[in-house]
Amino acid sequence: MPRLEQQLCFAVYQVGHAFNRAYRPILAELGLTYPQYLVMLVLWEQDGFTVKELGEKLMLDSGTLTPLLKRLDAAGIIRRERDARDERQVRILLTEKGERMRERGRCVQDAIGQALGTTAPDAGRLRDQLDLVRDALLAASRDV
Repeated sequence: MPRLEQQLCFAVYQVGHAFNRAYRPILAELGLTYPQYLVMLVLWEQDGFTVKELGEKLMLDSGTLTPLLKRLDAAGIIRRERDARDERQVRILLTEKGERMRERGRCVQDAIGQALGTTAPDAGRLRDQLDLVRDALLAASRDV
């Protein structure tokens, strides 16, 4: 059996923790946690997702996403609004405060890029490889 240090899953686990440590002080300046930042990235890209759509995009269940959205709402960063066409659906919309955070949010990626010390093309290739790993694991888990 391979040693712990030779396990791909452990390397990914360690990288996840390292990313969280790197992001924490940068996001603290925005008053966001990493999961909240992910929600903001989605909304800065396209405002007005439903809670269900956000959960699917971020791979978060409603038990995790709902309290996170409540905190963003309480902070005045987003607002939750019933869909006019289907009142069962709740849409998540940026407030003016959330929209103003967009520019400061761009600095986050710059800081992480500097911390990684890699080029944008190299980071893109690594992300593409990780996407393939994720997709393969999701496909395998659906077959079980």
